[in-house]
Amino acid sequence: MNGVRAVCGQGANGLRGVGAVAEREVVRRPPGRRAQILAAAVGQFHRHGYHQVSMAEVAAEVGITAPALYRHFRGKPELLRCAVEAELAVLGEAVRRGADGPDALCAALAGAAIEHRALGTLWQREARLLPPAQQARLRRELRGQVAVMARIVDGPETAGAGAAAAEFRCWSMLAMYGSLSHHTFAPPRRQFERLLRRLGAALLTARELPGRDAPRAAGPGTVPAGSRREELLAAAVRLFDTRGFDNVSTDRLGAAVGIAGPSVYKHFATKADLLAAALSRSRERLWHEVGGALADASSPADALAAGLDAYLDFARRNSHYLGAMLRETERLAPPDRKAALDFRRDFLRTWVDLLRQLRPEYDRAEARIRVHAMFALVNDGVRHRPGGGEPVPGLDALSRAVLGL
Repeated sequence: MNGVRAVCGQGANGLRGVGAVAEREVVRRPPGRRAQILAAAVGQFHRHGYHQVSMAEVAAEVGITAPALYRHFRGKPELLRCAVEAELAVLGEAVRRGADGPDALCAALAGAAIEHRALGTLWQREARLLPPAQQARLRRELRGQVAVMARIVDGPETAGAGAAAAEFRCWSMLAMYGSLSHHTFAPPRRQFERLLRRLGAALLTARELPGRDAPRAAGPGTVPAGSRREELLAAAVRLFDTRGFDNVSTDRLGAAVGIAGPSVYKHFATKADLLAAALSRSRERLWHEVGGALADASSPADALAAGLDAYLDFARRNSHYLGAMLRETERLAPPDRKAALDFRRDFLRTWVDLLRQLRPEYDRAEARIRVHAMFALVNDGVRHRPGGGEPVPGLDALSRAVLGL
């Protein structure tokens, strides 16, 4: 027994010291601590954005000090990489569970989307902050998952244009399920899952609408007369979308319109002011085109059809605005961020009200989920350009399918 006591830290003084050290180590690093840190980081990056979250805030949520967190992760960039990888692993597991066919795939993806709402924002907004080599590796992994999904829904023998169409529908499914990242409301779990499964099935079975995928020119008066300021606004939207707000210097902004970097400050006091003005100008154009189409309609059905056509046309011509809006709104000053979020909320409410007039069987939660899903797949779809070419066709049919039109 004395030997047992000694091993447990109750015998000789030297062994008691070893036992005490081991006990303190267990308290300091309990099993699962790394997973707890990762879960906290995923939630905070999702809610607030990478740049607005500090390591100290992640550590505080877990109940440890910042130095203790660094024993598990070397820094915030590694924490972000691991967070994105963890969420993509969830997607990979869902695809494996859905290997038995389209119904099984929709069910698995619906469950994963409900339980892991952060995947959409982490992939669309935060993953681009990773080093290029890491981004490229994660994109390859995601493309591989989409290829597996396409074989599940369309058969392993599909090739060529058929495979491209199947993959595009699968990308649209991911965008639709990822739309849950942008809202918190939900029906009861079982009802929620049934709805998401129906939406996935609707995307996979939607029939294309020939001749509806070419963008039409903007109406008269929708684009302000050319000026150096307007050129800067257009360049800023494009550069902030493709490179990220923090990676765009005033020198690059100036070079895009043929002026010196410091000359940018003749038009805008700060880079943040330029971002705010660029997003505001794009919102004005969006409402001019889509709001006008809604106002001219004579019935909810006509309004939804005309508004959807107008939004698709706008999205195909202004994909950089949609990207910058999704990714950079968090970088705005509080008053500008509030204005952007208020516009988005009011814009969505208009569509939800119209959809409920046309489909009174939808409760408000279902209508909001469908509208969010439609905008998510359109905003993602206009940016999906395999090989750098034109966007894949089919958005008209898919967007109508998730609305239930």
